[in-house]
Amino acid sequence: MSLQKRIWDLIVLAIFVFAAAFASAPWFAFRALKAAAQYEDVQAIGELIDFPAVRRSLTGQLNEDVPVAAAEPPSIWRNPLGAMRRAIEPMAPPEPKVDRFLTIAGISALTRGYAPGAAPAGPARPETASGKLKAAVQGPYPTIAYWDPNRVRVAMKRPGDPVRVTVFTFQRRALFTWKLVHIKLPREDR
Repeated sequence: MSLQKRIWDLIVLAIFVFAAAFASAPWFAFRALKAAAQYEDVQAIGELIDFPAVRRSLTGQLNEDVPVAAAEPPSIWRNPLGAMRRAIEPMAPPEPKVDRFLTIAGISALTRGYAPGAAPAGPARPETASGKLKAAVQGPYPTIAYWDPNRVRVAMKRPGDPVRVTVFTFQRRALFTWKLVHIKLPREDR
């Protein structure tokens, strides 16, 4: 075999390896997010999630029940008791619904396919190498719902209820760096 043929074979092999790594990088980003949430690695979660973008996406989904136009506040001339009651009420805004989704426990539950607070206790961390291998091979598995060179959607079905699907949207920030920018919740979990 000539030297030129070997160099050509190495170039073709390098192209295939690069393409496979590029195409599978979002899946590895999802697995890294799931592992970081399971092991409570706050720094890794911070590197894998664009929190302002995810907060905006979740806020839009969770506040669908808010009316388009709020009712006019009571006037002292039309409803004096209502105006006094409104003046006495505490002015603190209600607790944001988004906060429970953006905690470590909430992200861990979402990556396993459950709503925050509804996930069963995770399996115990295996000690042996064979136990770790079984845990890695054991499902449920995320699926790629959409793949684009710059945006990927990973779907995670809820175990026991495959109709409820949580979709994670990752956006490419560098050649092999992907960040979570959107989470689409199942309609029942909103």
